[in-house]
Amino acid sequence: MVGPSRFMSLLSCFELGIVDRLRDSPGLTAAELGDAVGAKPDAVEQLLFLLVKEGFVAYDEKSGGYALDALARVAEGDLNRALRYMNLIKVTALRQLFYLTESARTGTVVGLKELYGAEGTLYDAVADHQDLNDSWLGLMNTVTANIDPWFFGNIDVPAGARVLDLAGNTGLGAIHTYRYKSSPGLRVTTFDLPEKESDALANFRAEGLEEHLSFVGGNVFDEIPKGFDVVLIKHFLDMFDKDDVRRILDGANASLVPGGQVHILVPVYPEDIRSADNYNVDFFPAFFIGCTMGQGGPQKLSVYQRWLEESGFKVTKAVTKDASEIPPDVIPVQALISATKVG
Repeated sequence: MVGPSRFMSLLSCFELGIVDRLRDSPGLTAAELGDAVGAKPDAVEQLLFLLVKEGFVAYDEKSGGYALDALARVAEGDLNRALRYMNLIKVTALRQLFYLTESARTGTVVGLKELYGAEGTLYDAVADHQDLNDSWLGLMNTVTANIDPWFFGNIDVPAGARVLDLAGNTGLGAIHTYRYKSSPGLRVTTFDLPEKESDALANFRAEGLEEHLSFVGGNVFDEIPKGFDVVLIKHFLDMFDKDDVRRILDGANASLVPGGQVHILVPVYPEDIRSADNYNVDFFPAFFIGCTMGQGGPQKLSVYQRWLEESGFKVTKAVTKDASEIPPDVIPVQALISATKVG
């Protein structure tokens, strides 16, 4: 019950600049902090009670001064990553989830319509609303940069292959594919909605890779380009319910030459849904239904394997990222599934 209030009390201390002030000047009182950040001392004190309780901040009874406690030991990179997640949750989740029940009933993101007048999904709305775009894109680029080394280190891309990055947005995945799996003759094509083309091509030029990378506009539910040796599906399948996931997998199968490979990167639920070490169940159902798509959410690894087989693939690898390699502030537990087209 107190999750939202705990979350915002902590985040507000960062947004007000209280944490930064204490890092620069340990021992400031609530009055001094209030003057520094432009807030009433009483409000500063109230917000800091939780941080003192949790050991994030220390309080000296004699001087009335505050200093960073556990927060002082968090590396800047780790802290910035956690704050990106928190900002995403604040901007795209807290308000929209007020309408979760209506979203579940209608299969639409009711909160986006009520709060932004936006029809469609979060991925449609980011084009018109800068706060949503900044919150979502900043984290997504960070997630991609962090997970891609693991992903590409565990897949095979034959030399000179024709690779399709399905729903590859503005080309970052294609760029990473070429950087990590470069070989003579390798060609990587980003496939996404036509309005992403100009940004993708600009990104290819900026990297000096326009001769090796290309863009094709279209919709995965209409027709996926054909004749590829490898199809990559990253950060995409979990956005949809079963029927649409099967349509995507069927389309990927049709786009591959015989014996072609598909490599999927997707967050997964633990096989034992009661696991206390995995927060995907805590976050993703509400996030996808109430904040982004009005449908979707991850599945268990075994479910994705079964759906691949039903779509004409033979699964050759299925591995979940080792929990010990995932920073404790990162919510998604990612899995890689590789499969070969049968026939």
